[in-house]
Amino acid sequence: ITQLFVAGVVVLLLDELLQKGYGLGSGISLFIATNICETIVWQAFSPMTINIGRGLEFEGAVICLFHVMITRQDKTRALREAFFRPDLPNISNLLATLVVFSVVIYFQGFRVDLPVKSQRVRGQQGSYPIKLFYTSNIPIILQTALVSNLYFLSQLLFKRYPENFIVNLLGKWAVIRESNQMYPVGGLAYYISRPPSFAAVLDDPMRAVFYLIFILAACGLFSKAWIEVSGSSARDVAKQLQQQQMTLKGHRDTAVVKELNRYIPTAAAFGGMCIGVLTILADFLGAIGSGTGILLAVTIIYQYFEIFAKEGDEQSGLMFFS
Repeated sequence: ITQLFVAGVVVLLLDELLQKGYGLGSGISLFIATNICETIVWQAFSPMTINIGRGLEFEGAVICLFHVMITRQDKTRALREAFFRPDLPNISNLLATLVVFSVVIYFQGFRVDLPVKSQRVRGQQGSYPIKLFYTSNIPIILQTALVSNLYFLSQLLFKRYPENFIVNLLGKWAVIRESNQMYPVGGLAYYISRPPSFAAVLDDPMRAVFYLIFILAACGLFSKAWIEVSGSSARDVAKQLQQQQMTLKGHRDTAVVKELNRYIPTAAAFGGMCIGVLTILADFLGAIGSGTGILLAVTIIYQYFEIFAKEGDEQSGLMFFS
C-alpha cells in the first residue's frame, strides 16, 4: 500500500510539472502510453525464458521466431509454432497489434473542417476540425470503469450471499483453482464480459451479441454525455468562438449553435461506437495487451503529435483550432 501511495504521489507531482508548462500534454497520459508501449515491446523482444509444460521457451515473440527457425529441423512446424503458440506472445498477436495501431491511426484522420473567420480582423480565416473520435478515448475509459466497479460489487456480494436470487442476477462466479482468481459464469457480469475465444462465441452466441450491443451502447452514451459535462458541446464551442471573436463562415452568430449541432453530437456518438468496435476487434484478434490499452496508447500518442503540430503552427503565426 505504501509503495502504491508513493508511486501515485510521484505520478501526480510529475503530471503537475508538465501542466505548469515544463513539458507538453498530461503526465498521466504520457505514463499510460509509455507503460502500454513498454508492454508491447517487452512481449515482442523479451529474452526471458519460460517453461509452461513445453520446455523452455523465449517469452518474446520475435526472439522465439528466430530461435525456433534456427534450432528446429522442421521449418514449417517451427513457423507454425512461432505464429500460433498458445499462452505466450506469438507473431500473430504482434501482427494483430500492428493492424489495430494502423486502423486507429487511419480513423484518427477522419474529420470535418468547418471554416471560421475572425470578426475582428478582416481576411483572417481558419478552420475548426470536428474529428470522428471527438471525445478521444474517454468512452472506453468510462465503460471499463463501469464494468470494473460492477465486477467488484458483484464478486463482493456473491462471496457473502451466493444463493441470493438478486445477487445471482447481477453475477455468478467460479474460481480458478490454481490462482483463486474468479471469473463470471452467469448473470449480468457474464454477459458483459468478453468471450475468451471464437469457440466461446460459437458456444454461446447470445453472450457475444449482448456483449457487442452493450459495448456499442455504453460507448455511444458515455461519449454523448461526456461532451455535455466536459465543455465541448455545440453550445460550449459556440461560446468559445464568440469569446475569441470568431464565427462560422457563411452563418449568422445566432445560427452557429444549430450548425454545430449537426456535427458534434453525431461525431461524439458514432465515434464512441467506433472506439467500442475497435476495442472488440483488438481483443478478438489477440492483440498484445488489450484493446482498451492499445486505443489509449494510440490516441495519446496522436494527441502528442497534434500538440507538436499546433506548437509549430503557432510559432509560424497561423491560427488553428484543435
